Amino acid sequence: MSKPAKLKLTIYQGATFRKRLTWTGPAPTRTPIDLTGCTARMQVRPEIESAAVLLSLTTENGGITLGGVAGTVELFVSDDASTAFTWLSGVWDLEIEHPGGEVTRLAYGTVSVSPEVTRV
Repeated sequence: MSKPAKLKLTIYQGATFRKRLTWTGPAPTRTPIDLTGCTARMQVRPEIESAAVLLSLTTENGGITLGGVAGTVELFVSDDASTAFTWLSGVWDLEIEHPGGEVTRLAYGTVSVSPEVTRV
């Protein structure tokens, strides 16, 4: 099992958010991990213990796209969705579920929302 990456994300309210991660094996080859047949899920909460979910991205809801043999994980939040955010910060993690049912925690960290100034 690999250690999850600790990342700080910033989402700019009112703008489309895209973040691409690539899961690779150990050095020196850094070969991409094949994600074919996997699913993924990510939640943002105000704090770890909170029952409230501020944002949920999954492969099922289109918020996460997996790149198969390329090992890529793309996170996506539409501009309309980010405009509706009423929160400014939280914690998150990202889990990959493999076809056999094993779950890997790929990344975790904090997320902040930079409030939108220009509105229509």
